[in-house]
Amino acid sequence: MNRLRALHDAGVSIWLDTLSRELLATGAFARLVADAAVTGVTSNPTIFAKAITGSDRYDGQIRDAVAAGVEGVQELFFTLALDDVRGAADELRGAFADSGGRDGFVSFECTPDLADDTEATIAQALDLWARLDRANVMIKVPATAAGVPAIEELTARGVNVNVTLLFSVARYEQVIDAYLAGLERRVAAGQPVDAIASVASFFVSRVDTTADALLPADSDLRGRIAVANAHRAYGRYAERFGDERWHALAAAGAHPQRPLWASTGTKNPAYSDVLYVEELIAPGVINTMPEATLHAFADHGEVSGAPPVDPAAAEQTLRRALKAGVDLDAVTAALEREGVRSFCDAYDELLACIEGKLPRTAARGA
Repeated sequence: MNRLRALHDAGVSIWLDTLSRELLATGAFARLVADAAVTGVTSNPTIFAKAITGSDRYDGQIRDAVAAGVEGVQELFFTLALDDVRGAADELRGAFADSGGRDGFVSFECTPDLADDTEATIAQALDLWARLDRANVMIKVPATAAGVPAIEELTARGVNVNVTLLFSVARYEQVIDAYLAGLERRVAAGQPVDAIASVASFFVSRVDTTADALLPADSDLRGRIAVANAHRAYGRYAERFGDERWHALAAAGAHPQRPLWASTGTKNPAYSDVLYVEELIAPGVINTMPEATLHAFADHGEVSGAPPVDPAAAEQTLRRALKAGVDLDAVTAALEREGVRSFCDAYDELLACIEGKLPRTAARGA
């Protein structure tokens, strides 16, 4: 029984929540695409920090780039990482073609130091989009107050956007509006919209980590608030991409912005290690999984019998949570800021790692 194939057949696109030169060079990623129904991959500063810090596979390229005159640690990072992203995009070309351009994407993130700067985010995203030069890539833009107008502008300019660090359903409404407005601007200008793809990445497990700490140890709401929040978001997705505004864009060839469940590795060992996969199965969604979660689902995950996504039941759960003292608006606002800080810290670590490799790689090339 291929449980991952069954999950894919239930309407869930399976993306891998890691990317490295090791995965690509050893053929491990190609095998996941061929055998494990993987049809996409995401990256972020934390992922690349782990990949580059923990491997010497990048050292030769660092040495060559410096010898070729590449200057600045950030530019060295882009040189390394964009090669990985292009390589993954090429591995996913078949999934992209088979899905008619709806799947088969690899995402690369704008640097997190720009998360609160709309214009700088737009400029960097356009530069990265041009440098990657692949139809099946997405540029990740955080769902901050500054990120929302960037999402609209980038969509209007024809860039595929993966909206990241999304926790709040209220923010999600703004993100949907930004995507729709960007598409509408293209239609009004007589530009095509049929080749544009976007996803909205809802971070899941971190919500439970924070909310559980606000609940009594014996509360039956522990481990349920993150899923309820995601179910509520899926309800908004179904509503907004089924109304008259959307139908007008769909008639012009536009594709819905798909919900993507991120941070789906279970952090509390008391919970099932496939909790945030089994309880988030719905048509049209994406689940981006760490390798451990993917292998766990392949071993013992269940598709049939998994509870359906139920936005009405989710609202009841969230009302109970509010009465129990969990202010979800405050929780998600704090998580957004924490997420930006965490990615900034990982990005600083990443740049320091590359800088630290420079003397060693130069010495080896001498």
